[in-house]
Amino acid sequence: MPDMRFAPPNPLRIADRASGLNAPTVRSYNERLVLSLLLQNTGISRLEIGERTGLSAQTVSVIVRSLEQEGLVSKGEAQRGRVGPPTIPLSLNPEGAFSVGVSFGESAANIALIDFVGQVQYHAVHPYPALQESSGGLAGRIEQGLLTLPPASRARVAGIGLAVPDDASTSHHVRELLGRDLGDIQASLEARLNLPVYIQNEITAAAGGESLFGAARSLSDFLFFYLGSRMHSRLILNYQIHSGRVDLSHDIGLLRLQEQLSEHGLTLDDIGSETLPAAVDDLYAQWRRTCCCRIVGSVRSLLSFVSFKSVVVSSYAPPSLGDSLCSQLHEELPELDFLFGANCIAPKAVGAASLPYHSRFMVQ
Repeated sequence: MPDMRFAPPNPLRIADRASGLNAPTVRSYNERLVLSLLLQNTGISRLEIGERTGLSAQTVSVIVRSLEQEGLVSKGEAQRGRVGPPTIPLSLNPEGAFSVGVSFGESAANIALIDFVGQVQYHAVHPYPALQESSGGLAGRIEQGLLTLPPASRARVAGIGLAVPDDASTSHHVRELLGRDLGDIQASLEARLNLPVYIQNEITAAAGGESLFGAARSLSDFLFFYLGSRMHSRLILNYQIHSGRVDLSHDIGLLRLQEQLSEHGLTLDDIGSETLPAAVDDLYAQWRRTCCCRIVGSVRSLLSFVSFKSVVVSSYAPPSLGDSLCSQLHEELPELDFLFGANCIAPKAVGAASLPYHSRFMVQ
């Protein structure tokens, strides 16, 4: 069975296009298949693409040539040293496509612009009062980010993703900004920016972004925790994201820790400092123990029903905090791998920015 996340393809003939992302033709299943594989692997040869997709060598060559002409795929240096002709590794062209993601935190909205391999090219934080008072509103701030791209690259923007919190956890600032009907803000942004807008739950979006670009890139099954103001979780099985009835929104998120630190004039960035006062160090250790205990309890309960080997913890917290938490979790459950998410810059916004890529380039 191929080691990949897609079903065996049907042999479809593709059109030869060189007109960029705005071409009106529908992208073929086989093109999506190859792009999906390249999104999950860097430096893969045509031969490997054929072996892992079941496509013939001729079909792979036609598809790759078309994607190269579109500027979505680029060739690496020829690899020599083994029997037969040299292999040429293929990868996504980072400048082949761009996407914008927006997430909505407790006090501010995050806007992130990423390239085709998930690297953040632009990131801005906009407090809600300033955002609501600005003349252009959310659309104006997104446009501000798009203008950081060179003019030729702006035509390669695949779309905009919004990572939206559940109604139960939505602050009044977010309600005022987005309105009662998400369809209205979607239509408004599309009309203003002339780009497709995709909307998804914020935790699901963060899990998708980590799967596509982050620590979970090679994982088909894993348990995902998002450590934000509160704690939330998702289960990913065979690359499909599942959410339960209730999120793990216990009082163990970063909001509680930040409040405790602020009482001592400190922030999350001070965690791990050698000059951290003993009292604060004790508070942090207690918070970490509580957080670890809740996560371990959830993992053990779930392992009674499903099998997985990896747990991914995603957060905007400093890597030192995440790595420390994952190390402690591994001590409790040494049979599992605990990975701290690679998307540390606005992970929910980066996840939102991955939505246009999922919709336009990947096998559904």
